[in-house]
Amino acid sequence: MEKQDYNDIIALIKREVLPAMGCTEPIAVSLATAKATEVLGTLPESITVYLSANILKNAMGVGIPGTGMIGLPIAIALGAICGKSEYGLEVIKDSTPADIERGKQMIADHRIAIKLKQGSCDKLYAEAVCEAGGKRAVAIISGDHTNFVYVAAGDRVLIDKHGAAAGVNCQDGLCLTLGKVYEFATTAAVDDISFIMEAARLNMKASEEGLTGNYGHKFGKLLISDKKNYLMGNSVYSKVLSYTSAACDARMGGAMIPVMSNSGSGNQGIAATVPVVVYARETGKSEEQLTRALVLSHLTAIYIKQSLGRLSALCGCVVAATGSSCGITYLMGGNYKNIAYAVKNMIANITGMICDGAKPSCSLKLSTGVSTAMLSALLAMEDECVTSVEGIVDDDVDKTIKNLTKIGAVGMNETDKIVLDIMTDK
Repeated sequence: MEKQDYNDIIALIKREVLPAMGCTEPIAVSLATAKATEVLGTLPESITVYLSANILKNAMGVGIPGTGMIGLPIAIALGAICGKSEYGLEVIKDSTPADIERGKQMIADHRIAIKLKQGSCDKLYAEAVCEAGGKRAVAIISGDHTNFVYVAAGDRVLIDKHGAAAGVNCQDGLCLTLGKVYEFATTAAVDDISFIMEAARLNMKASEEGLTGNYGHKFGKLLISDKKNYLMGNSVYSKVLSYTSAACDARMGGAMIPVMSNSGSGNQGIAATVPVVVYARETGKSEEQLTRALVLSHLTAIYIKQSLGRLSALCGCVVAATGSSCGITYLMGGNYKNIAYAVKNMIANITGMICDGAKPSCSLKLSTGVSTAMLSALLAMEDECVTSVEGIVDDDVDKTIKNLTKIGAVGMNETDKIVLDIMTDK
């Protein structure tokens, strides 16, 4: 591999695999509010946020860390009261019980307004307008959960990157393929990629929190309880499902813990990490094998998201679980052919799973995704995969991935609108 590609891939992973506190959509809105408040220079008397439909969808039903509350208002209030934009997706990690009480009062005083952004905008768009004492400040995030494209204090523009592309794509000089992903993950110097083990530490800690606490639907706890043993047994498979679901339970339920995200999504980070870690530990794999498998999993998910986009009607667990299936296949002793087969098996199976917002029941979808990841890996290791005469699968695995992302980014747009209509009409 060329040195430039090698260095670019390391930088790409470090840019896309980051700690995040809480669901990244409401936290992005909190981040925009924090920045606008900092620029305003005082606590806002009023805050108005203008959001894309996809941000609204993903922020309506999710718990905000440490608050015991659901949804955007408290995230916005805490962004203004105690948020620090320098923390990125951990913007409200310093919040205290006193801050939360002040936030509740701000909501009760009707100082926060939430509106749908009119006109065209990116699917990931959050605009915060903060006002106090006749002064006004604006901060806009677009295209990426931490990408500020516009910041202004009154008439003084501090940042203006409207129209600038966010995220990663081939135009950035690095065009990934599954072959390149595999080559990097299996040949990179271990010291250069050992940073990925922080994802294992953070996301397994979230699993432990979910298994010991009472969050969301407590699905992870159920899967590891005596109640399920008659059905699933105490197997590697059941542990993969349980630990993955538990981490999602904790995160969606508002646990005050960070997770390592992937491509701006904490749930994707969980699904790309936890199944691989659990499988490696349960089967006695070495730390180097786990490190390479995690890089393969996360980089595969990043590669797929390049053409899918940050937010879509396609559930992100489809993408992240495809990554974990690759990582598990590698840990099973699979080569590139087996890993390509695993990708095809995944895409043939759960393409079309809708995203209907971030919420506690996401743990069920993650369980479905990682269950399919395990089954796809097992089939791939038998040198079996869905063929090009079956559905959207192509002989070329990269073309198969493009078929998946075309469905998610283009074909499911009308689905996205219908899902939002249903959610807002209840």
